[in-house]
Amino acid sequence: MSISRVGALEAPAAAAPVEIDPLLGRFRDRTAKIGVVGLGYVGLPLLMAAAERGFPTLGFDIDAGKVEALNGGGSYIQRIAPARVAAMRAASRLEATSDFARLGEADAVLLCVPTPLTRQREPDLSFIVGTAEAVARTLRKGQLIVLESTTYPGTSREVVRPILERGGLASGRDFFLAYSPEREDPGNEAYGTRDIPKVVGGDGDAAQRLACAMYGEIVTRTVPVSSLEAAEAVKLTENIFRSVNIALVNELKLVFEAMGIDVWEVIEAAKTKPFGYMPFYPGPGLGGHCIPIDPFYLTWKAREFDLATRFIELAGEINTAMPRHIVDKLAEALSERHGRALKDARILILGVTYKKNVDDMRESPALKIMELLEKRGARLIFHDPLLTEIPPTREYPEFAGRRSVGLDAATLGNSDAALICTDHDAIDYTLVVGNCPLVVDTRNACARHGLVRDNIVKA
Repeated sequence: MSISRVGALEAPAAAAPVEIDPLLGRFRDRTAKIGVVGLGYVGLPLLMAAAERGFPTLGFDIDAGKVEALNGGGSYIQRIAPARVAAMRAASRLEATSDFARLGEADAVLLCVPTPLTRQREPDLSFIVGTAEAVARTLRKGQLIVLESTTYPGTSREVVRPILERGGLASGRDFFLAYSPEREDPGNEAYGTRDIPKVVGGDGDAAQRLACAMYGEIVTRTVPVSSLEAAEAVKLTENIFRSVNIALVNELKLVFEAMGIDVWEVIEAAKTKPFGYMPFYPGPGLGGHCIPIDPFYLTWKAREFDLATRFIELAGEINTAMPRHIVDKLAEALSERHGRALKDARILILGVTYKKNVDDMRESPALKIMELLEKRGARLIFHDPLLTEIPPTREYPEFAGRRSVGLDAATLGNSDAALICTDHDAIDYTLVVGNCPLVVDTRNACARHGLVRDNIVKA
């Protein structure tokens, strides 16, 4: 009997792909349920934006404290007012849970989980992998899964998709996979989540259409690109651009400093040119989740193609070296002006969050500076008007639980030096300069407030 005549040996017909029109309709009339995994500085604003546009939303987080706060109508992020959360709870459009078995309830699941580096400065995808595995356990036909976490090109296709397909469902036929990089800018009053266009890359045309339809109801505009990998590359390009330019001005600061030139004055003059120049500013090091980390995701992936990313790595080296330069500058100023060493010096750190006017501690260079100062024997206290207590961090667990001190004349007078790491507007710089014997300013905060005194040193 020939094989061709044995029907049992013939390949079964492929299952028909899921029809996307019903889900497109639910996105457009905003009845589809939006799930967001990871309710931090990216996930919570996204969840709120969807809820406030009329979608029913379900947020997922392993932190029971966050879940309890949201379900109680509260907030743990400065820029998300509790009243907004309470309004969405009252309208029955927002719920949070730690029960990941409920992932199947959502029509779209947006993954907003951390992507840190290992100690060897290689990508740590453990949060993406763990979340994808949780989604896979409840994955059902017709769901849209979107990764928003910053990562290297190829992660969605090579890491996330195989995990989701382990149960037999296929991307593009049974469920739909897309990538849309987060573009949050904490503290930016001009551009909130809804105002920032969303770049979208899909695993096939259907995924692209679905993701654009969903985001199109939440944000001002969607920007479709040709592939998952192109979308992943967009985010890296945006942050590498910033990293390289910040490294440039940090290096210029060192050069101009040796020449007796104020880099801040130079930048202010240069930015009056109406074309061909964009101002970037030096600082004590890079902070936030993206800029200190993202370039290393691309350099790691580039090695797979036997390519060296020398320009990007050099920028990383310059920026990573800035905390040591700041500590050396502080030590030099203490020695030259007051004849004392860093050992046993009383140092007041002003601002420990990574960016002015935000309560975000992620990758803050202040923590590295504090570590270096304590290794050299300095005695530290800190004041941050936006942070009562330093939270646990992976890199600096020894600082967890340290509390902000009040800022008054006595505290300043009892300090040998104040080091401005983060230039929050709520800090009284006149009080600082008028009462502390030495003020080392890494952000040009004193000059911006019109303060010119002999006890101020720019660093």
